[in-house]
Amino acid sequence: MVSVVEMVAPRRLGTDFRRLLASSWVSNLGDGLGLAAGPLLVASETDDAFLVALAVLLRGLPWLIFGLVAGAIADRVDRKRIIIAVDLARAVVLTLLCVSVATGAVSIAVVLASIFVVGTAEVFADTTSQTLLPMVIDRDDLPLGNARLAAGLVGVNQLIGPPIGAALFAVGRSWPFLGQAVLVAVGVVLVSRIATSTAPGDREPTHLRHDIAEGFRWVLHHAAVRTLVLTIFIFNITFGAAWSVLVLYARDRLGLHEVGFGLLTTVSAAGSLVGAAFYGRITRRFRLSTLMRIGLVLETLTHLALAVTTDAWLAMVIFFVFGAHAMVWGTTSTSIRQRSVPNELQGRVNGVNMVGVFGSMVVGSAIGGVLAEQWGVTAPYWFAFIGSAVFCVLLWRQLAHIAHDELVTA
Repeated sequence: MVSVVEMVAPRRLGTDFRRLLASSWVSNLGDGLGLAAGPLLVASETDDAFLVALAVLLRGLPWLIFGLVAGAIADRVDRKRIIIAVDLARAVVLTLLCVSVATGAVSIAVVLASIFVVGTAEVFADTTSQTLLPMVIDRDDLPLGNARLAAGLVGVNQLIGPPIGAALFAVGRSWPFLGQAVLVAVGVVLVSRIATSTAPGDREPTHLRHDIAEGFRWVLHHAAVRTLVLTIFIFNITFGAAWSVLVLYARDRLGLHEVGFGLLTTVSAAGSLVGAAFYGRITRRFRLSTLMRIGLVLETLTHLALAVTTDAWLAMVIFFVFGAHAMVWGTTSTSIRQRSVPNELQGRVNGVNMVGVFGSMVVGSAIGGVLAEQWGVTAPYWFAFIGSAVFCVLLWRQLAHIAHDELVTA
């Protein structure tokens, strides 16, 4: 048991990292329960397709509304206290939802309101939690720490949590939300025990708009971070277009039904875990700028391969490779950003990045829906391939800007 703990969270990273990692994994397990139980609860309350789609929108909308504000606040207030406060609020809302379901008082309006409030709390918690890692471990260990956090996100949030949440929902509709509330509360306890000071530092009082603008200006003037934010923004437009019709692509193009569609996401998550397991070895063999370029090429070819294939098994292989790529890319990008950004700007720069991530996904999803309706389910994948290829060429030389941010990994 000791050797497993040492392998996952080496002692040299410190006790605070182990508490942060445990809190992240426990909270992500709770979110995984809600990932399956939330849509099931919505579907049990309404057959209205608009309301079902609205539930999905309300889950992501808080990022666009509050992402920049959350980043600015994370640079003003003790970050540990922010996470404790919003996660306690999230646990309370989930408990109230659980009670309303158990007593039969729940309605679709209550469910939708709960989704929005919980999603808003997650924006503040997730934005702030990404600023904690550089405060509890050395900068040279950031890639390893991020790989462990990302592995927990994929493993418990996407693989373990959803089937447990669905099973609990089948036993009783309130149980998965009670479980999520308890796990979020446990995560709060673990974060509260982090001994390292998480205050962003003393600074003169300024207007919130000034703080947000300062974050934007910093990103624009830092070549490495500007390149990464621009790249993820552009490539998420093409990614969002392709993935917006994935369920239709799996059914109509690959001939997969519900179980087969679920298997695609499972295979992708498995690829992510493999990418996390080998991340240290990969980064010892390749420069980070090289990894970025390889990732862009892989993503471009992924869209092409999915546009031309009708073989479900080949698609599984493609999704596995893509999952590994997404893990390596995401971990590298986060590590470079955390290492490059001053502590007092971590929240705002992370907010700028996350708004770009979700904003571009919204744009891409809208484009994908229109293309699929007009020219068929493969049209978004051809758009994603051509767009990615063009952007790959345009951004190729820009990726050299991150060369000076090479990281030492273990």
